[in-house]
Amino acid sequence: MTTTIQPLTHKKWAQAIAQPGKEFPLTPLPILSGQVPEGLRGTLYRNGPGRLERGGVHVGHWFDGDGAILAVHFTDAGVSGVYRYVQTAGYQEETAAGKLLYGNYGMTAPGAIWNQWLKPVKNTANTSVLALPDRLLALWEGGHPHSLDLQTLETRGLDNLNGLNQGLTYSAHPKVDHQTGEIFNFGVIPGLSGTLNLYKSDLTAKIIQKAEVQLPGIPLIHDFVLAGQYLIFFIPPLRLNIFPVVAGISTYSQSFQWKPELGTEILVIDRETLSLVSRGETEPWYQWHFANGYVDVSGDVVVDFARYQDFNTNKYLGEVATGKTLTSAQSTLTRIHLQPQTAKVTSVQKLINRSCEFPHVPKTNLGKLSRYIYMSSHREDTDISQEILNTIGRFDHRTQTFTEANLPENCYPCESLPVEDAHNSQQAWVLTVVYDGNSHSSEVWIFDGDRLDTEPVCRLGLPTVIPHGFHGYFQNAK
Repeated sequence: MTTTIQPLTHKKWAQAIAQPGKEFPLTPLPILSGQVPEGLRGTLYRNGPGRLERGGVHVGHWFDGDGAILAVHFTDAGVSGVYRYVQTAGYQEETAAGKLLYGNYGMTAPGAIWNQWLKPVKNTANTSVLALPDRLLALWEGGHPHSLDLQTLETRGLDNLNGLNQGLTYSAHPKVDHQTGEIFNFGVIPGLSGTLNLYKSDLTAKIIQKAEVQLPGIPLIHDFVLAGQYLIFFIPPLRLNIFPVVAGISTYSQSFQWKPELGTEILVIDRETLSLVSRGETEPWYQWHFANGYVDVSGDVVVDFARYQDFNTNKYLGEVATGKTLTSAQSTLTRIHLQPQTAKVTSVQKLINRSCEFPHVPKTNLGKLSRYIYMSSHREDTDISQEILNTIGRFDHRTQTFTEANLPENCYPCESLPVEDAHNSQQAWVLTVVYDGNSHSSEVWIFDGDRLDTEPVCRLGLPTVIPHGFHGYFQNAK
C-alpha cells in the first residue's frame, strides 16, 4: 500500500512576502472607512524584513531579510505614509551586485568558501525601531543601530550612541522609562562563553553607563524586562555551538542546541548601578518576548511573557520565509512571581489558553502594574502549523478575560500597539498594519482599545503591500 502525499499549498499570508516590498515616498493615505480620532497625533513606525530574496535566491530564515520601515504620520492636516529600506552597507552592496553576498542568522555566505570569513553576517536593521527626539533608530541585535530621519526615513548611517565601542551589540528591545526618560538595553557578545553588556542611556539614547555580566556558554537572549527598580533577564537552556559557525559550515540557527536539563537561568539586575543582584534557576522554557514586569506590594517581581515549551519556534520562523510552514510552535501568556534578592521563582501561572506573541502594555505602564496586555494571537479555529498570527487581542488582568478582534478570514495583522489618546488618558487606540490576502493589499487599522471586538474606528489605505514584519513604535506628537 502506498500513500500519496498531497503537495503543500501556499496560504494567503504567503502572498505578502512572495515579492520584495516596494518603497513609496511620502504619500497622503486615503481613509477607507471611519475617521481618525482627534486625539491620535504622532507617528507610527514599523520595521521588518522587506526583502527575502535576490536574483531568485531566497534567504535562509525570516530573520535574514533586509529591513524596511513604514512611517505613518498622523497630523491635523491628515495622514501620510512613507516606506523605505534601511540603506545598510550590506543592502547597498547586494543591490549593486544584484545578488546575495552575505551570511546571516539562517544562512552562510554564498559563493567561494572564503566568503564564510569575509562576509559572515550582514547587519539587516530589520527587527525594531526606537523614535528619539532627533532621529529614528533601526534596531538589529547583532550590531549597532542605524540612524534615520524621522520624517523621510532617509538613512544617515550607523550610530554608536556615544558609547558602543567596536564589536559591541545593541539589542532590538530597549526599555524606555517614560517618567525618567532613561533608556535601558543590552547586547550579547559571543566568545568561548558569552558576555552580557548592559547599557543605560539618557532620553537622546546617549549611553551614560555600562556594565558586564558573564553568561553560561553562548545563549540566545532576545528581550528582557524592566520591573520597577530591576532589569530581569531569562536565559533559556539554549546554547550555541560556535565552532561550526566560525568554520563557516553551519548557520547560527542550525547551531543552537536545546538543553532542557540546564533549566532557565534568571538574572536580576539593579537598574541604578547595573550590578547583579541575584542569579537563580527554574524550569526550562523559551521566550522571545516579554509583556511587562513590576514589583508588587510584597516586594516580589511579577513578570508576564510569551512562553514556549521548547525552541521549535525557531524552526517555524525559518519556514515562514519559504511561504509554507509545517511546524507547530505554541506559546502562551504566562505570569511568574520571583523574589528579587534570590531570583527564586515562587509561582508560574498560565494566564490564558491561547497563542500569544508580541505582547505589549501602554508605554506609560512599562515597568509598573498594568491592567491590560495587548497581543497578537491565532483565531481559535486556526491550525497554527499552517498559519501566521491572524488576530489581535487584549487580556484584562482585573477580570481575567480575553477580548479578541473579529478580523475577516485571510486578514493578517502585525503586532498591535496601544496608543494613549492625547486628550483622554483613559482612552487607548490600538494600531496595527493589516495584510488583506483577499485583495492583496495592506491597510492601517485603528481600533478602540475598549471595543476590540467591534469594527475598527478607522481604516487607511497603503499604496503598496507591506510584508509581514516584527516590531514597531509610536511617537506621540510634541
